[in-house]
Amino acid sequence: MSEPAPPHRQPEENHRHGRLIARPGLPVGPATTGLVPMTDADGELLALLYAPAPSEDRPYRLVVMMHGAGGSARQGLDLLLPVADAHHLLLLAPQAAASSWDLIAEGFGTDVRRIDGLLASVFAGYPVQNVVLGGFSDGASYALSLGLTNGDLVAGVVAFSPGFSAPLVTHGRPRVFVSHGVDDRVLPIDVCSRRLVPRLRDLGYDVTYQEFPGGHEVPQEIRTAAADWLTPRRDTR
Repeated sequence: MSEPAPPHRQPEENHRHGRLIARPGLPVGPATTGLVPMTDADGELLALLYAPAPSEDRPYRLVVMMHGAGGSARQGLDLLLPVADAHHLLLLAPQAAASSWDLIAEGFGTDVRRIDGLLASVFAGYPVQNVVLGGFSDGASYALSLGLTNGDLVAGVVAFSPGFSAPLVTHGRPRVFVSHGVDDRVLPIDVCSRRLVPRLRDLGYDVTYQEFPGGHEVPQEIRTAAADWLTPRRDTR
């Protein structure tokens, strides 16, 4: 009698699927506060990190902020930098390897590997309570796609004016905050967030959605609303 055929196995999920491997742990070194450039061995800027002054009994909430197409790590950082100290947010702003994020050009890969390495470095140096992904425009679409893929690591996603969400696989159910200007001419609201948000809710995601009078931008009141959403009342100390 011939042996039964082995069960079909799916390929292991990896960076090509958008999967992040790094996980928080006990920091192995003292944390550096303030603005910290993160570079590779050749001095190329990979990301900017901003760390508020540490608290003895309060770990950081790590927020990874993705810039828009053609943007910079500094632009990603500035999205929430004005509210970082008040809300004790550890901000990590990666620089995309190309003009926009890998998923938009050719699929997950290069930027996922870069972000995974950056996360491992941050986890080694800072006490982290949980992880949130966020961004603006193309960066918001990328944060949604990567966040829904990694809901077993990512607690929430902040999407300022996203265009789409395209995870290849999904894990967990992170909370989602979406904002969009009603007069946005770059990513029109009717074909972007007004379609995207109902779809996410139908899939069971807890989505907070705010429209505002304006275009392709992030007004101060939206930044404040996102920061308040990031720090629930029961978690504010």
